[in-house]
Amino acid sequence: MRKQKYFSRDFLYQFLLLGFLLIHCPLGHTQSGGLTNDIQDDDLDGGSDIFSDFNEDILGAHMAEDERFYRYGRFFSFALALGLTSFDGNRGAAYENDPPSYGMGVYWFNDFQTSFGLGLEYSKHSMFIGEPVNNFRNNAVGFITISALRVFMAYRYYLDTANLGTAITYSNPYFAGRIEYWYLTNKYQDQSELPDDSGGGLGFAAGFGLEFPIKLRESYIGVELLYHTVNFYDKYTQKFAPINEGGYGYEDLTGNAYSTMISYVMSW
Repeated sequence: MRKQKYFSRDFLYQFLLLGFLLIHCPLGHTQSGGLTNDIQDDDLDGGSDIFSDFNEDILGAHMAEDERFYRYGRFFSFALALGLTSFDGNRGAAYENDPPSYGMGVYWFNDFQTSFGLGLEYSKHSMFIGEPVNNFRNNAVGFITISALRVFMAYRYYLDTANLGTAITYSNPYFAGRIEYWYLTNKYQDQSELPDDSGGGLGFAAGFGLEFPIKLRESYIGVELLYHTVNFYDKYTQKFAPINEGGYGYEDLTGNAYSTMISYVMSW
């Protein structure tokens, strides 16, 4: 009987120990799992991006900007222009300008700040050679009319004026650049037997402009000032050079062009 009582007490101790282990093991497993999850969620985990807080949603920003452009931007513009074309250097000294100059152009917009265009401009000038010169030694050539036609490809960059004053914002300022081809025709009015003298030259232009809205997105009044450098076909001509040193005439017809155009712009 004594031995049976001792056995029962050992059995009771083992039962209690087993129960204690069964109760505490799940708790320990749960706590261990939570700790593991916390480490995996930490930004310093090897599989996470520690710079994620600094990343910008670039695609989302582009989509938002495109949506704003399609809603508020202009897609195409057509311009009719009048203005003045003048020259400096020897060409400016020889030429008399006959305003107005005429122009027209079509522009298409990539976004709020950039546009491309195609167009043409036309101006008239005149020159009077009242004395004998290098190619006209027997008598003065007299009155010459000059027609200047140019076709161009244009690029415009509109400034971001969102943080500037209202007046500047509504003027839509832009920088402009153009590739041009000038075609000049000289007609000898007082020497009808002489054929017309004509030729072309490649040029470039740069400047700036403003567009004042009449009705937003629909109509504007534009002002554009450009400086043109052109390789005219008769740039280094000796036709009108003086016969004697210091005499009447022009050693060449070098010079650059300037244009100021005011336009009516229709947009869609």
